[in-house]
Amino acid sequence: MEPFSHPRNTRSSRGPKAKCSARVGGRFTAWDKYISGKNLELVEGKKIVQEWKTSEWPQGYEPSILKISLKKKGEGTQLSMIQSRVPASQVDQYDKGWYESYWDPMKKYFHQKASKKTRNPAKKRSVN
Repeated sequence: MEPFSHPRNTRSSRGPKAKCSARVGGRFTAWDKYISGKNLELVEGKKIVQEWKTSEWPQGYEPSILKISLKKKGEGTQLSMIQSRVPASQVDQYDKGWYESYWDPMKKYFHQKASKKTRNPAKKRSVN
């Protein structure tokens, strides 16, 4: 959940400039206010539900609903996302954007983090 909601992470995980409240009802912006919305539901380590739209949203079109679910799976976490109420003319654009701007960079980040862990395992010390 932290890559999406913690203030110290929003800049690196969302791009140029982002602000994010970590409370229900709190507002967020990302990509220099290109994306904006409101947190509808936050369940630590399990779920994020947000109203979400961009500056390209059609006038009068209701915000989309973004639902992210997190589930422990083995040593890691499985993330599932559903975004509903996206204007039909923008579906392909946002689908591509999620991969290019979020999922691919996040996958790379966590892969590098995991690689560092396996290359530098904690040294065991014995106490006499």
